[in-house]
Amino acid sequence: MEDSGAGDSISEDTTGQEAAGNDAGQGRRSPQGLARYARPALIAGAVIAVVCIALLVIIFFLDSFNATVYSVGGNNVQDATDEARAIRDTYAAARLGGIIFLMAGILLAAAGTVLMYRHRNDEGQDTDEDDGQDVDFEDLAGE
Repeated sequence: MEDSGAGDSISEDTTGQEAAGNDAGQGRRSPQGLARYARPALIAGAVIAVVCIALLVIIFFLDSFNATVYSVGGNNVQDATDEARAIRDTYAAARLGGIIFLMAGILLAAAGTVLMYRHRNDEGQDTDEDDGQDVDFEDLAGE
């Protein structure tokens, strides 16, 4: 009978340790709540920014090409005619959208960077149990 009592006390002890471990784990996770999205936000922001820069470069070249083709006939793209205005406004929406998404990507990458910087020392805390032993190279090499 004492064995069954000892078994129950052991299970109660381990249950308490599991609960304490879960509480410590939850305490460690709460400061990292937003920080776990920092790296994906940084990557997504950088990708968005690079794509928008490429889009804006392509729009610049297409705009220049249209202006050059229009100018071959002896016309100026800066004229006040409807045709010149239509050529100037061809990529206006894409240019504006590219600039807006570029700013959003830069802000997203900056926010991810700030979060990663603020929580750079949070990872690794309380993950290893320190038993007080200091092991140096001689101990590892067997000397």
